[in-house]
Amino acid sequence: MVTATLPDLNTLTLDALKALIVAQHERLLTREREVEHLKLLIARLQRMQFGRKSEKLAQQIEQLELRLEELQSEPGEDSSPEAKPSVLINKDTASAKPARHPLPEHLPRQTRRHEPKESACPDCGGMLRKLGEDVSEMLEYVPASFFVIRHVRPKLSCSHCERIVQAAAPSRPIERGMAGPGLLAHVLTSKYADHLPLYRQSEIYARQGVELERSTLADWVGSTSQLLTPLVDALRRYVMAASKLHADDTPVPVLAPGNGKTKTGRLWTYVRDDRPAGDTAAPAAWFAYSPDRKGEHPERHLREFRGVLQADAYAGFNQLYANGRIQEAACWAHVRRKFYDLQQAHASPVASEALQRIAALYGIEKEIRGRPPDERREVRNQRARPLLESLRQWFEMTLLKLSRKSDTTAAMRYALGLWEALTLYCDDGRLEIDNNAAERALRAVALGRKNYLFAGSDTGGERAAAIYSLIGTAKLNDCDPEAYLRMVLSRIADHPINRIGELLPWNLDTDWERRTDS
Repeated sequence: MVTATLPDLNTLTLDALKALIVAQHERLLTREREVEHLKLLIARLQRMQFGRKSEKLAQQIEQLELRLEELQSEPGEDSSPEAKPSVLINKDTASAKPARHPLPEHLPRQTRRHEPKESACPDCGGMLRKLGEDVSEMLEYVPASFFVIRHVRPKLSCSHCERIVQAAAPSRPIERGMAGPGLLAHVLTSKYADHLPLYRQSEIYARQGVELERSTLADWVGSTSQLLTPLVDALRRYVMAASKLHADDTPVPVLAPGNGKTKTGRLWTYVRDDRPAGDTAAPAAWFAYSPDRKGEHPERHLREFRGVLQADAYAGFNQLYANGRIQEAACWAHVRRKFYDLQQAHASPVASEALQRIAALYGIEKEIRGRPPDERREVRNQRARPLLESLRQWFEMTLLKLSRKSDTTAAMRYALGLWEALTLYCDDGRLEIDNNAAERALRAVALGRKNYLFAGSDTGGERAAAIYSLIGTAKLNDCDPEAYLRMVLSRIADHPINRIGELLPWNLDTDWERRTDS
């Protein structure tokens, strides 16, 4: 190790001493910047490793929720009815205890009658007559169970001409397959919505006495995905017909063929959701898979789209904005996140002020969520635009006081470089302040990625994109994904291809399955 020695200060001239002090000061500043930069990198890596920390004090909230759960789970010293004294209940304080909601009407009921043991009056022996009855309900659970549907088709023959008559065989989601639509929907939902890999599902089914190999389940997933392809295509056309889309992507480890290692593929999502602007059109999300992150993929995905694209500053999108067919709207959440990282890493007062200024913009958005576009645009121009102009001036003035190499400088230059796209939402009431709609759609992928470890192939990635599209859209429309897939798989084999759009979530009768079961 080489140790720098301090020169004899008595032999140095005044200019040399000044130069030495300046050099030492520069080294200290460089070291301080490096320390701050490393802290920021560590904070980012920790967030990548353990998942993004909530910006609303997630740890404290989780601890409070756990403590609340413990308190609610602990019984009192004596919870028997006999031990409780009669008390007068104050209506103002009665709401402190959660009200018991009635059990859902659609659940099947099993009636169990409990007749008295006495057949005559125990006092005088007189005949008993019915006075009334008390009815109470208890919610019970039976573990998910398999059952077999036997399709019996009698053959009839004519006694005169011996012609044989028989009903046509009912169609199946998978031709000659033994899985019914309910089982297929359960496998798909367990894998892509509940993040349960197929090998774990196989183990669960085995405990119920049904041996279903993982390879069998994989074949079902592949066949079902192929069956659903026309519906996913109809969903893509609906999404791309919008005038504004949210877009984002996330990495997906994919098993590389031949060497047992993984490569990094991408899942892209495009979300149509104009409900915050008072639009009644159904929300939808379409996913696409690509083996890499080249810009050619979003260009291909969006070749039919014309309008405004709300996305991050990914360079692969830049070509889309070149000819004016697609207009760029940037995301304030990305800007905010950079300052949040700085504030968490080393309590930067500049980052704290930036967060406060951005929070004021979000406060306005909260007030106007769900209002018509014209009203949103008017409010934004009156209230948000002056705040934005003040924020831009503050960025520019603060930059003059900061080192060019600091992370705070980088965060501010990021915002200023996208300023036109960041402020476009003030001119168009349909737009949002951020791209959180797309980020929310990708949360299921992030959770599933932790369980799957990797996708088996590029084809597996494409299958995942198709199923994520249907499940994500079902959730956006407040449909139970498993019930929705069950309904679709019960119908799609016999459904006319030119009317495939009738099977999209917002076009289905959500009570159909319930009425059929009853």
